[in-house]
Amino acid sequence: MALIMSGIMSLAISIFNIGFVHNILLIWLKAWCFAFVIAFPTVIFVAPIVRKIMALVISDNAISDSD
Repeated sequence: MALIMSGIMSLAISIFNIGFVHNILLIWLKAWCFAFVIAFPTVIFVAPIVRKIMALVISDNAISDSD
């Protein structure tokens, strides 16, 4: 997930910032490497927290819906 998301986002942001230049592929790959280095640990640390929050929200909604 982090690999695909960082790739898509870094490509979109690179094209938005500099446009389609002759070396966009090299620029994008450098940006993607940097983005992935940030995205992967973020997913590792944030995903469990989000899962816990969602479990609380879903269980609260299930209790409210049954009342």
